[in-house]
Amino acid sequence: MKLTRSPLPLALLLALCPAARAADAAPQATELAPVHVKASTHGDRHGTAVDAWGNASLHDTPAAVTVIARRTLDDHQIRTLAELTREDAALGDNYAAVGYYQNIAIRGYPLDFASGYLIDSLTVVGEQKVALEDKQQVEVLKGLAGIEAGVLEPGGVVNYVAKRPAEVRNLTLGTDSHGSRYGALDVGGWLTPDFGVRANLAWEDIHSYVQHANGRRNFYALAADWRITPQSTLELDSDYQTSAQRSASGYQLLGGTTIPAHPDPTRLLGYEPWQLPVGIESSNSSARYTYAFDEAWKLRLAAGHSRSVIQDNVAFAYGCFYEAACASLVTTGAYFAPNGDYDIYDYRSPDDTRVADQLRATLDGHLDTGSVGHELSLGASAFRRTIDRRVEVYDYVGTANIAQDNPPYFPPSPNQPGPSHRRLTSWQRSVFALDRLHLGDDWQLIVGERLLHLDERAYDGSGALERSTRLSKALPQAAVLWQPSAPLTVYASYVEGLSLGLEAPYWASNSGDMLGPRLSRQLETGVKVALSDAFNLDAALFHIRQPYQYAQPDNSAAGFTFVQRGEEAHTGLELGAHGQLAEGLHLDASASWIRARAQGTGTPAYEGHQIANVPDFRATLHVDYALPFLPKLAVLGGWRYASPNVATMDGRVRVPAYHVFDAGLRYSTQWNDHALTWRLSVDNLFDHAYWRDTGSAWGDSYLFPGAPRLARLSVTVGL
Repeated sequence: MKLTRSPLPLALLLALCPAARAADAAPQATELAPVHVKASTHGDRHGTAVDAWGNASLHDTPAAVTVIARRTLDDHQIRTLAELTREDAALGDNYAAVGYYQNIAIRGYPLDFASGYLIDSLTVVGEQKVALEDKQQVEVLKGLAGIEAGVLEPGGVVNYVAKRPAEVRNLTLGTDSHGSRYGALDVGGWLTPDFGVRANLAWEDIHSYVQHANGRRNFYALAADWRITPQSTLELDSDYQTSAQRSASGYQLLGGTTIPAHPDPTRLLGYEPWQLPVGIESSNSSARYTYAFDEAWKLRLAAGHSRSVIQDNVAFAYGCFYEAACASLVTTGAYFAPNGDYDIYDYRSPDDTRVADQLRATLDGHLDTGSVGHELSLGASAFRRTIDRRVEVYDYVGTANIAQDNPPYFPPSPNQPGPSHRRLTSWQRSVFALDRLHLGDDWQLIVGERLLHLDERAYDGSGALERSTRLSKALPQAAVLWQPSAPLTVYASYVEGLSLGLEAPYWASNSGDMLGPRLSRQLETGVKVALSDAFNLDAALFHIRQPYQYAQPDNSAAGFTFVQRGEEAHTGLELGAHGQLAEGLHLDASASWIRARAQGTGTPAYEGHQIANVPDFRATLHVDYALPFLPKLAVLGGWRYASPNVATMDGRVRVPAYHVFDAGLRYSTQWNDHALTWRLSVDNLFDHAYWRDTGSAWGDSYLFPGAPRLARLSVTVGL
């Protein structure tokens, strides 16, 4: 895939021109980064990740929310979704392959690409690599997201919050221990007292730790704010990104029962010289208009458009259907052979186009009825998602073994992809209402409901209608908050949500069948304590239930039929401590215990143990310490832990627990009256080998080894 040349030289000239230098705050550029405080009790711009509880502050939100601030993104040099999972113990990988768009799990539930990712609270296509250069923070709302989220998986949502116009001119240059090159430019200012703009540009020449998987990325983003009148404002955002990188296949269990010994995380399984990179071209645009009628009532209108076009190419390492050693496996050949052999497929799916459009209107206001105060949110939303795909090539070309540095050469399939057809059209229309009642000084009661109508049509490769789903559902939510003092909030909440049914894998007897939507229910109680303006403690106890959809062993010719039977229940406890613990010492710590079980499935072997890819315990710790004798220098340290992780449906195979340590330095100074910040980060300091992911995708299970040690060095200068 052809990519444009680096935009940084031109952008740098623009940043240095007299018009751009008219603002006089350049030495303060690095001060724009907020203090790294997760779940800050005050001052958050959007309140909650999806405004699901009346656009309240995080301290008044009856849900567990993690905020990953810009300072953290910079110091830890985070550039991918998978790297975000290090920041909170409730997050985990779920098929987060190098070179591909990635997915994560929250509270043990993988997010839905259709609804699990948002930018400024508007849904975007999940099948893209969301850039972080133009993001001020990343908000993770855990659990069912309530009235504003619509159809989603019960784990939660990730909301990327874009930077707003400000007087800033920062240039960042970086490299890593593999020789990658990175550059980013952040330029903004107020052109008039009422109109401001901000541009973010990035270019990356990626030298991956996986062999043959180097890549490139170009990114451009523009934001504008217009204060039209004292009562009305308009926010505009648009970004565009292209990337190209070979995708790395995951490992699979040997014979469906054995973990591969000593896997090499640098090996590109299935590599063939003709394998093209996965190209992803994505764009996201939004407009948000706010009009304040008076101090009590405000109208918010929002519209978003998101598009991702994927050139999906991979020499895919998968299964052992063509091996005699797999003929007797009860696992249908969807695993590597017992001796480490695996099949290689030529997979090509060009022009895979995903589009998401959303319109939303919300009226927020306050009124009093006697001694009871009401904060009201009334609104309507329309969301449309489409998928257009060509008939893909998916042909077996040969067999290799995990012990080979590079597989033998096999010619690619002579077949070519077919014409493009509409594969999915989905509409979600809803109206919602929420009332936050203030019952005296100490108590709040929140009640709300979303009336949702889903109209979805799926088509096969020829364009013929394959499935039609139409349903209407009322989704209630309720919460009570007790605040006996300003620093303390105790809450309990109940929420219902709806998630789409899953598709039967191709090796099941009902291959391709889409099961019905699933109703999820969540009970949660929690405590939030602001020990000071800069340090917070939080705890949440939750129970989430959802119908269980899985491939049930049976006597069919395929050996499995995809069914909905029984229930999947996740019960967990989350603890967090975030903020400035002492002078110069910043701490972020989190822990998550989850008991994830399937019950009532009719398959006893799948019950009574932890569900796959949900470690029962995770913990993270990040420390930022400014040395008292050299305050410009800060020492960073990190620790990540996960308990043994189930890798099979019957729970008999688990990958070992792991500890991973990270380290870093930050040095801030002045150079010729310009702010200068050096950052050094080392991930996996002791080069520990571990399995980071035992998740599934499209009905199959995979194992992904953790990344080896990686050092990154960057410098940010205020221009």
